[in-house]
Amino acid sequence: MNYSEQTVIRAFQIYTKLAKDGVADKEAVQQYRADDEIRGLLDAYSREVDCVIVGTSEQLFLIPKTRLSPFHVSNEWIKRRYLRSGATNGDIYLLYFSTIILFGCFYDSYQSGEPTRQFLRLDEWVRFIQERIDQLKTHDEEEIKQLEKEFSYNWSLIIEKWEDMDDIKETAKKQTGNTISRFSFMDTVKRFLNDQELIQEIGNDEITLTEKAKTIIQRYFMEVEYNKGIFEFIYGFERRDEDAFYQ
Repeated sequence: MNYSEQTVIRAFQIYTKLAKDGVADKEAVQQYRADDEIRGLLDAYSREVDCVIVGTSEQLFLIPKTRLSPFHVSNEWIKRRYLRSGATNGDIYLLYFSTIILFGCFYDSYQSGEPTRQFLRLDEWVRFIQERIDQLKTHDEEEIKQLEKEFSYNWSLIIEKWEDMDDIKETAKKQTGNTISRFSFMDTVKRFLNDQELIQEIGNDEITLTEKAKTIIQRYFMEVEYNKGIFEFIYGFERRDEDAFYQ
């Protein structure tokens, strides 16, 4: 297909903005939706770097699709920027696990179209993680090993990391990333998700999902092709026949 010079330049300008900042403004959204040629070029550019373009009504986002993407956030980068000195892959696994639990808390069934709650308190998030950890512990050692191979998640290490955290200080009024406790770890996860523009703090230890998060969840996390059935596994313990997320 032949494109005009103006179309190519404009598409490249939007892509450059996405590549630099990961996000483009409402004008880019309008052009992406209204102009087939600009949309086609942007989608082609993003495929070349193993990314997809996700749009809300206000913004466009460049989202890495695979670990091969140069825009993929590596485990080492997360460790250096967010986790304490000496952090291991177990901390990374627990961060990912906590994120999945958070997303699931906002939806009442597998492949829900819209969130069914507006906000989540930090203490609720911690409690829901504990519930899922307890469910993981109902599997015997051999089952866990098989499940680790199936989902490429080290469930044993996730359980170990969570249970090793100090819960003596859980009732402290102020929790920071310098205190190794469940609440302080969640404070770290919250900071990471906030920086990635996936959550927004609304006060009183309450957080809500951003439009970016909702769009990504609906487009990718709800699709078995991408989530490999991990949501069904984590939230399907109690009522597997209903593919329930959060009971």
